[in-house]
Amino acid sequence: MSKRYDPLRTPKPKDWLALDEDERIHSVTRFHKAAREPLPNATVHACMHVVVENQAALGAETPVAEAIARLLSEGLDRHDAVHAVGAVFARHYFDMMKGTSASDPDALRTAYFDEVRSLTAARWRAALEPD
Repeated sequence: MSKRYDPLRTPKPKDWLALDEDERIHSVTRFHKAAREPLPNATVHACMHVVVENQAALGAETPVAEAIARLLSEGLDRHDAVHAVGAVFARHYFDMMKGTSASDPDALRTAYFDEVRSLTAARWRAALEPD
């Protein structure tokens, strides 16, 4: 795989997973830098992309690839679909780090996967609306 990342295109799972984690993060960072997207923390943003892409590359082992496909069919572009799933992951991760969620790893994974399975483009768009 070329080390060039484009969130609008699904990386080939085998090629993506063959990359070193640092290479994945660097390729995502390079994409956003070239796109001149203003980001509060480019490294954290890239890491969220990598988490989602890693989970999507695992195919049926997680609901992420299916969720991205569903979000695309509901009108999101792939980049926004990755952001939508990444936002769910970030919220669950943040709650875990604060200690406000279940501490059992299986319960954490189940709660995260359940929310990913129920994620819709409409819910993602509504979350972006200012209060």
